[in-house]
Formats: sequence, C-alpha cells, structure tokens
Amino acid sequence: MEHLYQFQHWLFFIGLLSLALSVKANGFKGSNDGRSINENRTALPRKLLLSPDTFSDIGDGTNRIGQDCSKDDIVLFQGSTNPLPSGVPSYTVEIFNSCVSDCNIAEIHVSCGWFSSVRLVNPRVFRRLDYDDCLVNDGQPLGPGQTLSFQYANSFSYPLSVASVSCF
Repeated sequence: MEHLYQFQHWLFFIGLLSLALSVKANGFKGSNDGRSINENRTALPRKLLLSPDTFSDIGDGTNRIGQDCSKDDIVLFQGSTNPLPSGVPSYTVEIFNSCVSDCNIAEIHVSCGWFSSVRLVNPRVFRRLDYDDCLVNDGQPLGPGQTLSFQYANSFSYPLSVASVSCF
C-alpha cells in the first residue's frame, strides 16, 4: 500500500510539473486576453542579449534585460491528498524552480494568509512569518530544477502564490 501511495505522489507531481512547463511555455493567460484558441505561440522563452545598461526600467520597477530570474520562475502547485485519519482534509504543495539557466532563487516568500496546519510542517521547508508572508526553504536557495514538497492539513486549502524572490 505504501508503494502505491508513493507511486500516486510521483504521478501527481509529474502531472503538475508537465502542466507547469506547458503553461509557462505557452504563455498562458486568461480567456479575456483577446487571442484565438488556435493562435500559434512560441514554446521557448527568449531573452534579449543586451547589456543591463541598455534598458534599466520597463515601467514596473524591474530590470528585465540581463535579469537571470524572476518570481515567475517559481512554480507553486497545490492539490488534495488523502485526509488524515481524523477526517481533516490534507493538501500537498510542490514548489519548483523552473529556471533553465544557471540561477539559484532564494528568499522565496509566498502569500499565504493566516496559514496553519493540523499536521506539523517542517519550518525549515515552509513557515509563516507574518500574515500573508510565508518563507520557503528557510530562505536558502532553490537551484534550477529543484523541488520542495510538503503536506498540510486544514479544513480548507489556503490560496498560495509567490510574492517575492531574490535571484543569484
């Protein structure tokens, strides 16, 4: 039975990972973005090969030229898992660094509301610092292709989204 659970966990993760890479590669946007469904999209991201001095600001306070990574490189998935024996719903969270170049992303902060769990979550993996501010991996870097995973249990799932990161 334990092997079946591990297999289901990996199958769940692989499905989520393929979905993330597909969404990222296709530039997924909401249905009101004005594109037709059959419109071709570039599957690989492109970076301009200009020096950082060429363009300094694109209007949102971030330097896109020469920037190795962004918070968009952190993909966060959440899905239901088997409830605890007490019947409390349980959720698995996968946090993945989808950056394909040599980038380490640290100080990953997640918007998490008043996150709490009936099941103990290792605070070095994920912990709430304040309202709507949770820290991933104790602030340590997550390398390209690396994934962190944890489970929590609560009567409802928390909406989780990447708030900020530091790139190395």
